[in-house]
Amino acid sequence: MNTTLHKITHHMRIHVQPNLQLSNAFSSRFPLRRTVFNVPIRRRFSSKTNGAKASASLTNSGPIWWYLSMIKARPILTKSVTSAVIYTFADLTSQTITKPSSEAYDFVRTCRMAGYAMVVLGPSLHVWFNFVSRVLPKQDLVTTFKKMFMGQAIFGPIMTALFFSVNAALQGESGKEIIARLKRDMLPTMTSNVIYWPLCDFVTFRFIPVHLQPLVNNAFSYVWTIYITYMASLSKAAPTN
Repeated sequence: MNTTLHKITHHMRIHVQPNLQLSNAFSSRFPLRRTVFNVPIRRRFSSKTNGAKASASLTNSGPIWWYLSMIKARPILTKSVTSAVIYTFADLTSQTITKPSSEAYDFVRTCRMAGYAMVVLGPSLHVWFNFVSRVLPKQDLVTTFKKMFMGQAIFGPIMTALFFSVNAALQGESGKEIIARLKRDMLPTMTSNVIYWPLCDFVTFRFIPVHLQPLVNNAFSYVWTIYITYMASLSKAAPTN
């Protein structure tokens, strides 16, 4: 049995080795060329890649990215400057609508409005929206209505009274004249406030992240500021004895 197996193995070696030698000789003399198929994968996905790169460049550069980075780095200063810019343009718009064409712009009044927005309103918006988000952190429908109620019942009346008082004091009005102005102007202003602000507050509290809520509020306040700067520019109210 072993002798037979040895003969078979020896016979296979005799026949296989020449074939291997012939194959190696043929390969060395006539080398095979490998065919490489270049599939245009990059072309197929180039539009998506370019779109992603373009989106990333828009997100990581430009004014939007700069503003968001400034809100993160210097939130109070950024929101204060934003409020001042909006109040400046809103007051100029208010004067354009209400003043006769022959009169010049009252830039002292505009600086007064911008100064109030810079020093008082901007920091107040930052503190208020962060406070509301801590007290009521959710953004569901019920919580949104609670935030709206707090804005109408607390923040709105306080800021309106403060705005009229600061503006009147900067114009040199006395304490009695400021109180008389508040008695005359607060009720119609708050009535307009209830008409205008609930929808704005709903959008702000329901859909906008906390760090961007002052910006959105300022955007909505452009129209409101046109009205309130007009109210603040009315003549002095006669004090009652």
